[in-house]
Amino acid sequence: MSEELKSYGVSAVAITPGFLRFEEMLEHYGVTEANWRDAVTSDLPNAEHLGQSETPRFIGRGIAALAADADADYASKNGSALASWDWSDLYGFQDVDGSSPPWGRFAKKHGFL
Repeated sequence: MSEELKSYGVSAVAITPGFLRFEEMLEHYGVTEANWRDAVTSDLPNAEHLGQSETPRFIGRGIAALAADADADYASKNGSALASWDWSDLYGFQDVDGSSPPWGRFAKKHGFL
């Protein structure tokens, strides 16, 4: 899509979330948004990932930050896939709980990616 739109001066950028903490995930771990950190040390598979999880609002804040950046060079990002944690580093926003979860770096460090 990025190549097709390029001649029109339109940039296409994909943004990917990290380990999402949404209703179904919370239900899977038997916790709520209020006590989700309790599951991080549980014996459930991938519970350690939950400690680096993000809400859907986190990626939304990244998209909003990019859209609000009057100096963004969209053409240089055309065709790229970018991660929410990289946007957080770039624009300095946090998730609703005040965290800036770097799930991708966590996953690489622990051999998940």
